[in-house]
Amino acid sequence: MINIEVEHDSHYTYQTEVELAHHLAYLRPRKTDWQKVLFTELEISPKPDCQTENQDAFGNHRTFFTLSTPHAALLVRSRSVVTLTDRYASFDASLSVAWEEVRDALAYALDRPYVAASEFSFLSPYVPRLAELRAYAERSFVPGRNLAEASIELSSRIHEDFTYSPTATEVHTPILEAFNKRAGVCQDFSHILIGCLRAMGLSAQYVSGYLLTKPLPGTVKLRGADASHAWVAVYCPQAPGQWLELDPTNNVLAGQSHVRLAIGRDFGDVSPLRGVIRGGGDHKLSVGVTVQTIDTPLGDQSLSLTEQKQSQTQSQSQSTATQTQSQL
Repeated sequence: MINIEVEHDSHYTYQTEVELAHHLAYLRPRKTDWQKVLFTELEISPKPDCQTENQDAFGNHRTFFTLSTPHAALLVRSRSVVTLTDRYASFDASLSVAWEEVRDALAYALDRPYVAASEFSFLSPYVPRLAELRAYAERSFVPGRNLAEASIELSSRIHEDFTYSPTATEVHTPILEAFNKRAGVCQDFSHILIGCLRAMGLSAQYVSGYLLTKPLPGTVKLRGADASHAWVAVYCPQAPGQWLELDPTNNVLAGQSHVRLAIGRDFGDVSPLRGVIRGGGDHKLSVGVTVQTIDTPLGDQSLSLTEQKQSQTQSQSQSTATQTQSQL
């Protein structure tokens, strides 16, 4: 097991005052058998006039908040501490069934029991059905092949065939454009993997979260230098929890370095923070994410990030036309 602390700052500055704003945030981690949430809080400045918390259709924790007081800036800061267990430590991929067996079980039939995972087998706004993706996937999904091994190989091929490039795409870049460029970021790699799996008749989820990283040898990890992350879960009945989580960006199974925020059909379901505003003109968004391991008692955990606020800080800035955060 490992304890991980995450702080995610989103700071908007506006050209003119915003008169009215409605926002939706997915910034509180999911509770699962392999991820225990020890502490989570959300700070919003200026203070919202209305704030509600609930779960969406996929079981994700979401926060709605409204600001009706004119404001020239908005700061949303989430802090969480989770304990992670490596769910795939003893998983044997060779024991999963043939991919066609799972595909057939997911397909609708009048006399067949409904499989809840099938809702993730259909196209979605960011992931349409594309013949190009099916042709790419077929190389891994040969007839009779084991589902887990075929999925892992497909994820590895995306890692090898595509170049990680933050400048190659934007948050709304169509999946086919990223596929043809063979370049993008984790959001693109995840959408492409999902599109390939669904093109083969399988179910795949988009997973939003964070990745624990290590600084280069001889360097100090800078606060705010991390980023939100995304990966994929493919429905695999023999896997723990019946889902096999694949990270094509890093060519690994999601393990004790992956903190899960939310699951959805694609990025559009689980954008960390989005909203609709009246006024504001052009705006600038600065994002700072820090992910680190801790071993302090629970009573001290909520203080550890705050006490480090005077240390080095590095933020990622971008100018956008919409209030939507992308994932790297």
